[in-house]
Formats: sequence, structure tokens, C-alpha cells
Amino acid sequence: MSQSTVHQGLSIKRSLLDAVLAGLIALIVFGPIVGIVLDGYSFNFEPRRLVLIIAVVMAGRLLLSLFLQTSLGRKVSARFEGGNDGVYVRPVGARTSLRWILPLLAVLALLFPFMATKYLLTVAILGLIYVLLGLGLNIVVGLAGLLDLGYVAFYAIGAYGLALGYQYLGLGFWAMLPLGALMAALAGALLGFPVLRMHGDYLAIVTLGFGEIIRLVLNNWVSLTGGPNGVSVPAPTLFGLEFGRRAKEGGIPIHEFLGMTYNPNLKFIFIYSVLCLVVLLVLFVKHRLTHMPIGRAWEALREDEIACRSLGLNHVLVKLSAFMMGASTAGIAGVFFATYQGFVNPTSFTFFESALILAIVVLGGMGSTIGVVLAAFVLTVAPELLRSFAEYRVLLFGVLMVLMMIWRPRGLVRISRTSFTPRKGVAP
Repeated sequence: MSQSTVHQGLSIKRSLLDAVLAGLIALIVFGPIVGIVLDGYSFNFEPRRLVLIIAVVMAGRLLLSLFLQTSLGRKVSARFEGGNDGVYVRPVGARTSLRWILPLLAVLALLFPFMATKYLLTVAILGLIYVLLGLGLNIVVGLAGLLDLGYVAFYAIGAYGLALGYQYLGLGFWAMLPLGALMAALAGALLGFPVLRMHGDYLAIVTLGFGEIIRLVLNNWVSLTGGPNGVSVPAPTLFGLEFGRRAKEGGIPIHEFLGMTYNPNLKFIFIYSVLCLVVLLVLFVKHRLTHMPIGRAWEALREDEIACRSLGLNHVLVKLSAFMMGASTAGIAGVFFATYQGFVNPTSFTFFESALILAIVVLGGMGSTIGVVLAAFVLTVAPELLRSFAEYRVLLFGVLMVLMMIWRPRGLVRISRTSFTPRKGVAP
């Protein structure tokens, strides 16, 4: 009885030890970053900032440790531990709250471009582009279980496909949307055939090398890609109507055709609208694929490749299909990115982009569509809101990922399945 009372009470000693340990970790992590400021060839030591951060970390850890020892804290901790389970199975006939949330989000997305400023509109476009990238990589990593660290290469193929297609072949935005997806899928197939027999770390290293090869080719093939100087991208058109104040090459601006005043946001409203439709289409296709035999094969491959092969599935073709589907989605995202930027160069397609897209998948939940959509907006909109903390944005990003791996290793939203009532056997 006494041991139970001690267990359920507050342990001040344990909380103090946790706080001291957190302070030592903060000293090791933040000391070289915050405590030492470079000044030319010398450096200045800033103890005040370092002591303040360590004190905040220790105080926060002490309060958190004390809270987790209370009855309410134990309930909160149990909820986090429950979120570490595998696939969540909903009961038969269960209805999620998404049936109310999705129509509301659709209405807000429809009204957003007419109420938002140009800055907010561009942030929303960037968020939707990363939603596409996250959905594509979620097929490869989340559903099929293939660790791809060079995913940004397919993103670059789509973006440069539009820029070079217009420069050398006169192909515009509408022609390159399907062609960009096809080119990226073919690149995924070329990469997949020789390397998809590899597993785990070996596959990750090869895909990382592939991403770097594409970036170096774009950077060094100056005669074709413009090298570090990049390539300009044409503005999109709608039925030949242009979105600029003055049309080029004898065209007609869309505001003159419609008899309305010029709005500099028209181009971004157009990109936002088409991007929303494409994201909805990709969400629908991905939802259908996950409920088809190919989606079940991806998940079987992720869980146990040996068992997958024992069922008669060709594991190489299953991997290849996941790779090509994910690559085609990245190609479409690259076309939108090039149109949105109006210019592309190799600095937009570094390894950090691949790491960011992978972080979106991990943060949202491996295989979870809703989680990936939420994480894409969190990791793209949050840095824009934290521009006043530009020096520490990457540090905050790392802290967020560490916290997620501790408390929500399955991501923000777990994979869910609707249970069903087994059908009675049919008599012969």
C-alpha cells in the first residue's frame, strides 16, 4: 500500500534530476549555436543568452515532469502511448468527423483567393505544392516502405521539363502537366530497374546518389540547362489568354477579354485554382489505389517482403509501381513550382528539399493521407510565420521532429481502416 502511494505521489527528486539532465543536454546543443558568436576570424562568448535558454529548458522540464506525475498528466501520457499502436480500425458503420470538415474546407479554399493578399496566396500555393510532394513520397515511403532520399530529383525533372520544353520545343504549361508526370515516371522506372532489388540503407544511399547526380547535371550542363544561372519559365495561359498587364506576341490579356480591371493576383489565383483541382485529383486517385490490390500489395511489401513474395507477388514490380507513381506526382509538383516561380535553377533542388519532404511524411504519419496534408502546411507555412526567428528556424524544426519521434512516432494521424462484417459462406 505504501509503495503504491509513493508511486502515485510526486517525486521531487526525480523531477529535479530530469531538469538537470535537460539542462546539460541544452548546454551541449545550444552552447555552440547560441553561446558562441563568430566575429570575423574571432568569436565572442554570449553567456547571458545561453544561461537564459538553459534556465527556460530546465524550468520547462521540471514543470513537465511534475505534471506527468499527476493523475491528469498520467492520462495525457497514456493517450500519447496509445497513439503508438499500429493501424487504427474503426468499428462497423462508424462515421468520421471528416464528412463535416471536408465540405467546410472546400468552401474556405474556394473563397480564400478572393480574400487573401498576394503574400498569403503565394504561401498557400507553396503549401499545396508540398502537399503534392508529400503525397507522392507517402506512396513510396509510407505505403511501400522504400526509403527514398533522392526524391527531389523527380521534382527537378518536372520543373526543368517545363523550362526546357518551352525553350527548345515551345511547350507550355498545359502540355507539360501530363508530360512532366510521364517524364518523372520514366526516370523513376530507369532508376528502379537496377536498384530496387536492394533493401533499406542500401536503397537509401543509391537514391541519395541519384538525387545528387541530377542536381550536378543541371548545375554543370551549362549549354542545355543554363547551369547556376538557371532558366526562365513562361507565364501560364488559359485558352491562349495571358495574365499579364500587357500580352506578349500579339496575344490578348485575360482582363481585357473579360472586360475587367487588371488584377496583379490573377496569375496566382489561376495557379492556386488549378493546383487545388490537381491536389483533389491526386487525393482521389491515391484513395482509390490504396483500396485496390496494388495498394494492398504496397502495404504487404512494407510489412514483410518475404511474406509478400511467398504470396506470389512480384516484389520488384510492386516496388517499381510505387516508385513510378510517387515520381509522377513529384513531376507534376515540379511543373507547378516552375510556373509559380517563373524561374528555376539547381539551388531549389538540394538534399535539404528531399529531407523536408521526408519529414512531412514522417511528421504526418507513414501512410496517412490526412496527416501528410496537415504536416505539409505545418512545415511550409510555419517557417513563413517564423521569419523573425530566421536564425533558429532549422533548430526549431529539429526540436519539433525530436518531440514527434518521442511522443508521436506514428505521426500526427495514424492509418485507419473501417472494419467490416464477414460475409457468410456460399454453399456450393
